[in-house]
Amino acid sequence: MNLPADSLQATELAHQLRSEIARVFVGQTAVVDHTLCALIAGGHILLEGVPGLGKTLLVKALAKTFGGHFARIQFTPDLMPADVTGHTLYDARTSQFVIRRGPVFANLVLADEINRAPAKTQAALLEVMQEAQVTIEGKTMPLPPPFLVLATQNPIEQEGTYALPEAQLDRFLLKVLIDYPTLDEERTLVAASCTGRTGDRLEVESVRQVATPEQLVAMQQIAANLRVDEAVLDYAVRIGRATRESPGIAIGAGPRGAIAMIRAARGMALLSGRDFVTPDDIKRITLPALRHRISLVPEAEIEGLSIDNVLSNLLARTDAPRV
Repeated sequence: MNLPADSLQATELAHQLRSEIARVFVGQTAVVDHTLCALIAGGHILLEGVPGLGKTLLVKALAKTFGGHFARIQFTPDLMPADVTGHTLYDARTSQFVIRRGPVFANLVLADEINRAPAKTQAALLEVMQEAQVTIEGKTMPLPPPFLVLATQNPIEQEGTYALPEAQLDRFLLKVLIDYPTLDEERTLVAASCTGRTGDRLEVESVRQVATPEQLVAMQQIAANLRVDEAVLDYAVRIGRATRESPGIAIGAGPRGAIAMIRAARGMALLSGRDFVTPDDIKRITLPALRHRISLVPEAEIEGLSIDNVLSNLLARTDAPRV
């Protein structure tokens, strides 16, 4: 297969990004690939996992690979919307109000423990994530491309947290679950962390910059134009609609679910070195694209079924096209 020159260069660049992240983020290849898919597709990502699995490290390493401006916002119950987006203040020297930009004016924004802030603060990200812009006192300001929000949340600690509203969840392209590393991966991680280091700071000095923000924007444009056969598009739509017809699902995915699958599958195709999307790309991305867009009926939860179980069964029942 002979790829177009621009697609080939984009794939090589994506592989370089992956290799640099692997210098500090040990294992978890699926997590890295899904994160890169979100970046390539220009979508936001929700990372869920217990503390200490490297969620922040992954984001910092990704930002360094392309020299992007990185900002971290620690979400807390007393965080205000203006602390996220910015606000106006009075300048006594000029006798004028000036706009002080908030931390969202960055390429990569880490919304750490996003579910610890109340709904009014979470809502400050709605315009940011959907329109890539911020409006303060009637003035609309675009955010620098590429722009990506990576939010984290802890699935086991519920005290002092606020569930993300559906409108917020729907704006995340993918929800990625980070699990514990394998034995070999954990051994490598511990050995690296205990050699010549003091404290437990996140070290990303070994990560090199291999791209620029402009190159990433170009890569996103290339991915957005990868070919999607009508049968593959129909397959994604049928999966999304099946979530609204499954007896085990109380609330199914809306049209954004199928859109997310196609966008993320294009990123998966580019990572795989292809200029077209296959049904397997759709299958690989279905769970992270849909798991945060559906909720189960009480009976399914009582039976011990998880959202991933239900989605996997639904995927097995949906016929894939042969293309």
